[in-house]
Amino acid sequence: MDIDKIFSILKKDFVENRLEHSEFVDFMENVKDPYLVLICCILSLRTNDKTTIGATKRMLELGSTADEISKLDVETLSRAIYPVGFYQNKAEQIINLSKILIEKYNSKVPDSIDELIKFKGVGRKTANLVLTKGFNKPAICVDVHVHRISNRLGYVKTKTPDETEFALRKILPKKYWIDFNTLLVTLGQNICKPQRPKCGDCPISKFCAKIIN
Repeated sequence: MDIDKIFSILKKDFVENRLEHSEFVDFMENVKDPYLVLICCILSLRTNDKTTIGATKRMLELGSTADEISKLDVETLSRAIYPVGFYQNKAEQIINLSKILIEKYNSKVPDSIDELIKFKGVGRKTANLVLTKGFNKPAICVDVHVHRISNRLGYVKTKTPDETEFALRKILPKKYWIDFNTLLVTLGQNICKPQRPKCGDCPISKFCAKIIN
């Protein structure tokens, strides 16, 4: 499979010109602070883009640093981030996480996956996104879109997103790691959907094992 050609098509000829990024992808492009990237990811879990963005903006009116957020009570933060999924649990999680950052990490978000996944509710997908968006470090963020499309292409043969991440780490050139999530999420939301993918409109269909086979 010509992964270089696939990236060229998606990044230059297709995604930038014909596809629309999700609201959350566009929003996250402007969020660079590792702490805010981490909190945004937590808020986004099981929540749609519009709700996540609104909740994030309301939260930022209360504070934007671990020190500021750690001083909030759960009820106040819950009201601000409502109606994200599990908003009360997330409010408590975010406040506790902020306190841990202050106490154990000198208020700084760690820049390693092994440290990030020690925080309650932070999985590998979130940890990898924090590395790419917050620290501009090469990492592979695998969500359902990346997992699905990587397997449909036949690039990997895996059963879970975590398996996909580890498989991609072995074969995907590191120069593509940071962009991989954004490109495939955009393709997945517009064309390569879970049900009834628009294969006839897909610019990389000639590379797809799903169609070839």
